[in-house]
Amino acid sequence: MPVPRRFDRRPPERDTTRINDRIRVPEVRVIDEDGNQIGVMKTPDALAYAQERDLDLVEVAPEARPPVCRVLDYSKYKYEQAQKQKQARKHQQQITIREIKFRPKIAQHDYDTKKHHVERFLRHKDKVKVTIMFRGREVTHPERGTAILDRLAEELSELGVVEQRPMQEGRNMTMMMAPSKAVLAGRVDVAEAHDGEIRSGTHVGDVASAAIESPAAVNGAQPAAEPAPDATDADVTADAEPVPDAGDVTDAEATAADTPAEAVVAAEAESAAEADAGAGESRSQKG
Repeated sequence: MPVPRRFDRRPPERDTTRINDRIRVPEVRVIDEDGNQIGVMKTPDALAYAQERDLDLVEVAPEARPPVCRVLDYSKYKYEQAQKQKQARKHQQQITIREIKFRPKIAQHDYDTKKHHVERFLRHKDKVKVTIMFRGREVTHPERGTAILDRLAEELSELGVVEQRPMQEGRNMTMMMAPSKAVLAGRVDVAEAHDGEIRSGTHVGDVASAAIESPAAVNGAQPAAEPAPDATDADVTADAEPVPDAGDVTDAEATAADTPAEAVVAAEAESAAEADAGAGESRSQKG
């Protein structure tokens, strides 16, 4: 089955450039094909001058008095103008506005995911509208939304700048971020970077709540550590006690070591005395 043709129903663009017989003014200032000014001429004479060279008389400055016309090849001139417009559109930066929505009480994982989207949009040179949506009584604590927006702007300061500060609009708080000069200049790689600075397991809503009492908690500042107390004389004395060497033997250890040897000698002497006494009794009985 043949595919039906699609017709462009838009009307073709009308060429409004006046050339040759379309020039209705009585006289014009003529510039030849080499860019040299010929001067003011009657329009019929200028047209005849162009036709003698197989060129066109093209009006290039209709607002001038008299209008300025050039002698050239109109087809080539029209092609060159189209190429210039194409290059101009190519170098134009088309800014697209994206929108990312947050909640005042947002889990850390959700915050990281949405922050990753904002980072990706900024790297692609898009503007980002960040919205905090409040529900119910949450609207009575706008400082929580401000804390999240300020934190996001600080963490993405290398990629984007705050174009519009946080502003309350009914139940929503919005902030507009635009790509930084480094991103627009191409000094920042478009490749997405992995951010490992944010710790998992925390709750962004807790950080926003802490901002009410301690702004340092939002900025990630750690409390100052207390200085270690100075060592006292007793601690120094206790630490300075010498540890006895393995070769040194104390009096108690020597006494404990000598006691078994003395006991053995005494037992041997007692046995010898008993043997002598037994031998004496046996002699007396024989006598």
